[in-house]
Amino acid sequence: MIGTLVNSLAVIVGGSLGLILNSRFPEKLGNSLMKALGLCVLLIGITGTLEGENQLITVISMAIGTIIGECLDLDKRLDNLGNRIQKKFNSASDDNKISQGFVNASLIFCVGAMSIVGSLQSGLTGNHQMIYTKSLLDFVSSIIFASTLGFGVLLSSVVVFIYQGSIVLLSQYIAPYLTEAVIGEMTCVGSLIIIGLALNLLDITKIKVMNYVPAIFLPILLYLFI
Repeated sequence: MIGTLVNSLAVIVGGSLGLILNSRFPEKLGNSLMKALGLCVLLIGITGTLEGENQLITVISMAIGTIIGECLDLDKRLDNLGNRIQKKFNSASDDNKISQGFVNASLIFCVGAMSIVGSLQSGLTGNHQMIYTKSLLDFVSSIIFASTLGFGVLLSSVVVFIYQGSIVLLSQYIAPYLTEAVIGEMTCVGSLIIIGLALNLLDITKIKVMNYVPAIFLPILLYLFI
């Protein structure tokens, strides 16, 4: 678990530095950085969709995942959690800011081959090299994200720890199912959701992104039957 712990700490430290920078940004500069961040996230999403090779898996995953997410109303649940945290810290900022930063950062840090493959390597062989590399990338990214999205980015470190830690602990059981094709489709589906995040950051849409998150994990099941 040491690799996962280092990754989580990297997000916390980087996010803390971003918060310090955030307090020194004039509002106009902060708005411009938010749009720049949205464009960068859009690029990440578009690049990730190229990992998928089976469009049928992607379509079915998104359809079923959306139904699950809407039925559970995950977006509203996360907003309520963010609001409670916001009140606990007596923040005067927008109630949705923590939720927005939490969701955006969590998906960006967890979606992708490095997160899955690196965690599998940590659990199966004790080789943390890929996770350490990812930790460095997440450290830099969290500085940028926290400087524009705020405290919610730090909370994403909990998701990183739970998500990657679960893969590490279950690696010997789930490794046979996480084939290269499955990881590629998970990355593709997750990247589509990241594109939705980018459109929200650019104020083009108001997609309830969290309601699509269950779709990321469905390729694991679908590849057992298709």
